[in-house]
Amino acid sequence: DDAERTLLGFMRARSGNPEVGTDEVVAKSERESGHRNVAMANFIRSYDNLRNDVQDVLDFYYLQCSLCLDCVDLARSVQYLADGGRCGATGEAVTTAEGATRINSVMMTAGTYDAAGDFAYYVGLPAKSGVGGGIVAVVPRVMGLCVWSPGLDDKGNSLLGRHALHRFTRMTGLSVF
Repeated sequence: DDAERTLLGFMRARSGNPEVGTDEVVAKSERESGHRNVAMANFIRSYDNLRNDVQDVLDFYYLQCSLCLDCVDLARSVQYLADGGRCGATGEAVTTAEGATRINSVMMTAGTYDAAGDFAYYVGLPAKSGVGGGIVAVVPRVMGLCVWSPGLDDKGNSLLGRHALHRFTRMTGLSVF
């Protein structure tokens, strides 16, 4: 499928790991339990703010949820967001500096679900959490980093991962605030 090839190609290039793949068990679980995602996609579509086929969008989202990367690969994959849009693995311009700033701001305000405000205060970095307990964060002009611990809090974010990022920013002073 073209979408899967494109996504895997993008993630393999960003991480520098040609072995990045997907986990069909995770994708299947997301498809079977994603009732709110289906409802939201259709709601957004009803206002003509989703121009692609709803099922195609959902399938691509579930594919993204099922990516298999370790912490190093995931941290490398967001390095371009810390470096003004330039990929650390390839040197390629993935996006503009303005585009990287826009993505970081969306991650800061929405990347950790309903905990985004508290997360911004507590950690102080643009971040995106995942269903498997991973959190990827960006230290602008410095690095991408990733933590992983499967125990999730009531908002769907890694409890220990959040704590580890909090400790990291407090110990290093690398919060954006």
